[in-house]
Amino acid sequence: QVQLVESGGGLVQAGGSLRLSCAASGRAISNYAMGWFRQAPGKEREVVAAISWNGGDTYYADSVKGRFTISRDNAKNTVSLQMNVLKPEDTAVYYCAQYRGYTFVPATLDGYNYWGQGTQVTVSS
Repeated sequence: QVQLVESGGGLVQAGGSLRLSCAASGRAISNYAMGWFRQAPGKEREVVAAISWNGGDTYYADSVKGRFTISRDNAKNTVSLQMNVLKPEDTAVYYCAQYRGYTFVPATLDGYNYWGQGTQVTVSS
């Protein structure tokens, strides 16, 4: 079983940047796709970005395309989300999760077996 711990959230002004990290323990993530998700108050959890096992394929939600970058370091068992040009609508709890296989099905939460506890990102206007 894998444990995922997110870090790097915080309060930032609109236009600013944050880098989220997800550290995995208990099992190597190198054979699995990974994803970042977010959930704002009163809204459903949504996919933000996903990355295949070797980083060869990535997916971004339209709302973050061009501003966010997902990456992974399998040697360090970590996945990151670089968030630039943040907007107030990016405010949410951000979660990382491990997919059940090497690559992902875009734009869905289905198939992610392990989830972290989340980190709060707040963007002020």
